[in-house]
Amino acid sequence: MRLITSSRFEKTLHGKSISLFTLTNHKGVSMQITNYGARIVSLYVPDRNGVSQDVVLGYDGIDDYLKTGNRYFGATIGQFANRIAHAQFILHNKVYTLNANDAPHSLHGGAEGFHQVVWDVHQISDSKLEFTYTSKDGEEGFPGTVSVKVTYSISDNNEVTIAYTANTDQPTVVHLTNHSYFNLKDAGKSSIELHQLQILASNYTPVDTSLIPTGYIETVASTPFDFRRLTEIGKQINQPHEQLQIGTGYDHNYVLDGKGLKVVATVKEPTSGRIMEVITDTPGIQFYSGNHIHQDILGKHNICYGNRHGFCLETQYFPDSPNQPHFPSTVLNPEDTYQSTTVYKFSTSE
Repeated sequence: MRLITSSRFEKTLHGKSISLFTLTNHKGVSMQITNYGARIVSLYVPDRNGVSQDVVLGYDGIDDYLKTGNRYFGATIGQFANRIAHAQFILHNKVYTLNANDAPHSLHGGAEGFHQVVWDVHQISDSKLEFTYTSKDGEEGFPGTVSVKVTYSISDNNEVTIAYTANTDQPTVVHLTNHSYFNLKDAGKSSIELHQLQILASNYTPVDTSLIPTGYIETVASTPFDFRRLTEIGKQINQPHEQLQIGTGYDHNYVLDGKGLKVVATVKEPTSGRIMEVITDTPGIQFYSGNHIHQDILGKHNICYGNRHGFCLETQYFPDSPNQPHFPSTVLNPEDTYQSTTVYKFSTSE
């Protein structure tokens, strides 16, 4: 197990120090996180033989995160994860115009979203770390001063837990997630198409040609979007379907079955035997099959990433929900607290 060198994350940005922090448990799982974007940099998980290997994509040093075209690797995403159509929404009869960084839409909170800021950090223990950030009123166009806390922890059951809370001083919209790209086999050397995936969702939200939800909620039955049973990703992704052609693969929100904190997805990688379960209390999850990972990206450990060499399972509310009143609401009022929990639980098969 070769941890990322901490010295390569020592930098000052906007007057704040960037550092790299390590969390461990007693079962061979370790995770490195930087306060630049409150992001996961590495996550070492044992295979069926007890050999730990990194299972997330990323970079060896902070300069690569600052200059690269892919700034979302492992990051905390906010103030609003995913897309908002035409970079605007109406709240209490007032129109708010956002940063159209995915023109003409807003993506992942704007060009200077939470993934781009240096968070304050407090290491609570060897296995728990807390990040805080205050987004000022009007930042990236969002109303309200919003105070956010993200807590990472690792249990001895090999559970990586991410807990989000947020408060605001005026009505706004808040939607937070983590944007880790996973490859349970070899840290991104090869395609994820042989990974087996299960998503416990009977419906999904189809998108238009710019990846904005059409507003419809459709069944996954008899479509390549049906992952209700463990299914090899490659067998589904290569089927002819107009929705898969839009984004050259999966980049869609699934409407999760049931409510409350529950297992919503499972991924198995047959070669290593690694299994990852996703547990969350959010109503949706975005499955992104890494369709646009640039093939010239040199990632950690001198691995050259390619398209579909990593996948994302972003626990979430629905994209464009501020403009879709029948979607679960992401409005946060001053008297309320935004709360959400996501757990990535790791184990192995025989």
